[in-house]
Amino acid sequence: MYKYFASYASMMKILNYFSTLLFIAFMTASCAPKDQYISITGYAQGGTYTVKLNLYDNGTRVNASPEEIRDSIDAILLDIDNTLSGYNRNSLLSRFNAGESDYEESMADSMFRDIYMEAVRIYQETEGVVDVAAGPLFDLWGFGFRSGEFPSDEEVTKVKESCGMDVMITDKSGKLNYNAIAQGYSCDLVADYLYSIGVKDMMVDIGEIFCDGLNPHGKPWSLGIDRPVDGNNELGAEIQGIFRAPAGPHGIVTSGNYRKFYIKDGKKYAHTIDPRTGYPVDHNLLSATVVADDALTADAYATYCMVVGLEESIRLLQSRADLEGCLIYDENGTFMTWCSEGFVLEEIQ
Repeated sequence: MYKYFASYASMMKILNYFSTLLFIAFMTASCAPKDQYISITGYAQGGTYTVKLNLYDNGTRVNASPEEIRDSIDAILLDIDNTLSGYNRNSLLSRFNAGESDYEESMADSMFRDIYMEAVRIYQETEGVVDVAAGPLFDLWGFGFRSGEFPSDEEVTKVKESCGMDVMITDKSGKLNYNAIAQGYSCDLVADYLYSIGVKDMMVDIGEIFCDGLNPHGKPWSLGIDRPVDGNNELGAEIQGIFRAPAGPHGIVTSGNYRKFYIKDGKKYAHTIDPRTGYPVDHNLLSATVVADDALTADAYATYCMVVGLEESIRLLQSRADLEGCLIYDENGTFMTWCSEGFVLEEIQ
C-alpha cells in the first residue's frame, strides 16, 4: 500500500534497463531439472516488482520460458495500469472519475468490473470501513490523486455527503480510488497466470505479496516485517521481525501510517482516512500485517485494521478463521506487538 500507480509508459526506459537483468537463476536445489528458481524484476505501479518462482514441479518444467513469463507479467501489469491506475491520466479509472467514461461503459471492461465487484464485497463485509468510492476524501486531505490542503470541517462534511459506495451504488457515478486493494489484486492476477502455466512455488512481490509453495531452500517463504518508524521509507531498512508464511497460497500485506503523512501545528495527519467520519485516523496502531487466502483480501483487511485501530483489529482477527495478523502499536513510546494465534513472528531486538 505504500507504492502508488504511475504512468507505465513514462517509465519504459527503466523497464528496458531492468529487462537486461531479469533472468537470473538464483538457486538450484539439488540438481536440475528437479528445481530451478529464477527471479524476475521489472517496473510497476510507481516502483519495482519481483517475482521468484520454480521453473519445475516434480521434475516437470512449467509451460513457458523465462522470457515468456517476463513478457506475460509485464503485459498483465500494463493492462492493470491502463485500467485501474488513478495516476495514469489515460486509464479507464481516470476517465471514469473524470466523467469521460460512464458506469455502463466502464463496467463492460472485465478487469474494471471484477475489481469493482470485489470492492463492493469488501465494503459490505467491513460495514463501510473500507470504501474505495471515498476517493474525494483522500483528495481533500492531500492523500489521493490530487494535492489537497488542510480542509475545514465544512468542507469535510460536504465532500463526505457527496461520495462513498452507497452513493456509487445508487447513482452509478462518483470517483473511485483503488489504492486500498489494487496492489493486492495485481499480485493475485500475476499468481493466477503463474498457476496457469504450472508454477507451484512462487513469491509475487508488487509492494504487497502473494506466495505459495516453498522457497529455493525447500522451506516456507520468509518475509521481513518493517519496523513502523515514521519516515522508514526503505523496505527492509529496519525490521521488526521475520514472518514465515504457512503452507499453501497466501496473500500477505502490511499497512501503516509511518510512510505517508504530514505534520500541521504539531499534529500528525496520516494517509489513512476513516470514510465513516471523513477524517484521518488518530489511534496508537502503527502497522497491521494481515494474511489471507488471497492478496486482495489481505490488502483490504490491512487497511481495515489501520482504520479501526488496535482493539477492533484484535476482535476481527480473533473472530475470523480465514485471517491471521500482526499488529504493532505504540504504548507510552514503546513499540508493542500483538499476533494472532497462527501468526508466528521472530522478533529482532
